[in-house]
Amino acid sequence: MGKPYNRALRVGDQIHKELAIILQKEMKDPRSSQVSLTAVKASPDCSYAKVYFTLFENTPEHREELLHVLKKAAPYLRTKLAERMRLRHVPELNFVYDESIERGSYLASLIEKANKEN
Repeated sequence: MGKPYNRALRVGDQIHKELAIILQKEMKDPRSSQVSLTAVKASPDCSYAKVYFTLFENTPEHREELLHVLKKAAPYLRTKLAERMRLRHVPELNFVYDESIERGSYLASLIEKANKEN
């Protein structure tokens, strides 16, 4: 029972490492270098992987544009992953904007504001 979960973690970690390199060095679209991958979570059967990302230049318009770029590039990225990884089946990639950093920053500012008021 624990084995598929461990495999999903390992596959997710490897996809994270490889995708980071591909996005920075092999993508022809210069916008892809503005993406920072925060996590990759593979499904237990490794057929899907959620790829969480954040941006260096973070505006709602920019976020939507890069999400579109990544979704359009997903087949290319899967092909590149297949060349680099020893998997029978490379997971389908689903890109998701990671809001946790923004939320954390917002909560930290609220705490700081509350501390100043006391």
